[in-house]
Amino acid sequence: MGGSKAYPYGSTGAVRAHVLAALGVLKVASADQIRRLMCPGHKDNKAVRNACLDLARHGLTVSEGNARDGNKLWGLTPLGLDAAAEVLARPVSEMGGTARGAARSGAPHAMAVNETIIAITRTPAEPTRPVPRTGVAPSQEAPVSVPGPAGMGAVASWSTEVAHVLSGTGRGRSTVQTDAVLLAPDAGVPVLLVEVDNCTESPERLAAKFDRYRDYFRRKAKDAQGREIPAWRTLYPPTGREGHPPIAVVFNPGIRTGEQALKNRMNRVLDLTRDVWSGRFENMGSYLSDRIDGYQKYEDAIPLVFTTLPRLQEGGPLEEVWWRCGHRQWETLTDALANPDDIEAWRQRDEEQRRQRDEERKRERQQQTQWPGYDPELVTATVVATPPGPPPAPCERCGLSITGTPGHGYPYAPPEDGRHCPECRTDISRQPTGLLKALFTRPPSRS
Repeated sequence: MGGSKAYPYGSTGAVRAHVLAALGVLKVASADQIRRLMCPGHKDNKAVRNACLDLARHGLTVSEGNARDGNKLWGLTPLGLDAAAEVLARPVSEMGGTARGAARSGAPHAMAVNETIIAITRTPAEPTRPVPRTGVAPSQEAPVSVPGPAGMGAVASWSTEVAHVLSGTGRGRSTVQTDAVLLAPDAGVPVLLVEVDNCTESPERLAAKFDRYRDYFRRKAKDAQGREIPAWRTLYPPTGREGHPPIAVVFNPGIRTGEQALKNRMNRVLDLTRDVWSGRFENMGSYLSDRIDGYQKYEDAIPLVFTTLPRLQEGGPLEEVWWRCGHRQWETLTDALANPDDIEAWRQRDEEQRRQRDEERKRERQQQTQWPGYDPELVTATVVATPPGPPPAPCERCGLSITGTPGHGYPYAPPEDGRHCPECRTDISRQPTGLLKALFTRPPSRS
């Protein structure tokens, strides 16, 4: 076999590291799954199988059964789990268990989780140096493989069988266990919790799990500065979006669930979880207007996205293979996780409406001043050049202005007669009516 005394099956250190890293994340997997996840450039599984056998001789790997398709399943021993922690550069406390006994039943759920991780990650094949072949015509050379759809993340971006504590401590604590967690900030997905559904349990039981997720997301904890934060923030980075971390449900219909049955199942789960993923509408319209305008608040909502394993395997995670509950079409993951009707969208819409109103008022003012022949400078010059009118006539009795003293009011003066000022009209009204008194009465003097 060309091996050494320590590794008689001839495996290389690189492939052994691939096996440890893959099993450290997947817990149990076939040689073919390890190859497709870690080194898809290898033409077959021989190098991976040899590495598993060599690691088994050192007590790091173990095979306890076969998958339902007949492939042998491999897992790690406790010693192998420590070695995998070294390869993945993770604390042993974050590695989880060894999944002992899972392979004895064929591990159908674990196989579906593995296929989901492989379909999302899509590790690119490492470039190799071509080996020149003598005596072979160029037309007979092996065709160059075309890379498939791109993926996101790497094997180190994943964790599986992650327990999130709801309440309690020790053995009495309540948890909600996530099939897989992806941390891929470079792909615009800081955190994504993944649930794989083999369509074997009832939709009601699957939907009930998301109520437990919301209970976990609502829990509070203290950060290093003593501030109260969501408990999930002690494990994962912020999502950059309003609301709880997103959860992706990957439906694996297999060969037993038809297309219509799968569609009915997805619609049923969507209806049962409506309270979990729906936002709360905030009306920002005026009380004096019948027009309704506002936004959705997602602070207590879980972004829930659906897809199927065949869609992921065919199109890859970067294509429009995700259906966000509450949206109405298949989208890319980043578009599906966006909230186009949240408060930021409303603010942008409100600002645009305010700008349009300002432009409309400006156009109205311009139309009011744009009549034929209108010239603002000419109008101003005409107003300035207009001479003042003639001064009023003097009072016939006292000779002063007929309008009275400037700045004085005459609320009790008799009505204007066109001849006398207010003071003279008042004085005349008080004159004696007899002829004798009229002859000896003098007019008032003005100083």
